[in-house]
Amino acid sequence: MRKLILGALLGVSLMANVGCFVPIYSADPARRTNQLLYTSEDLRTVLDEWERIWFLDQPSHLKPYRTHGGII
Repeated sequence: MRKLILGALLGVSLMANVGCFVPIYSADPARRTNQLLYTSEDLRTVLDEWERIWFLDQPSHLKPYRTHGGII
């Protein structure tokens, strides 16, 4: 039982430090810059994706041509 608890604690501590031991971004500065740009671009478009998922963006994506049905 004691080994199981110690193993679980070791596993949790290793899982919490994965980003420190195994870096997520490349060591090459040029490649790392591209990776950071892609990551920031993905985070920037989260709100747009959220509105698209809930159909809050206008006009609707269900029509073959885009028309706005609301009053602007």
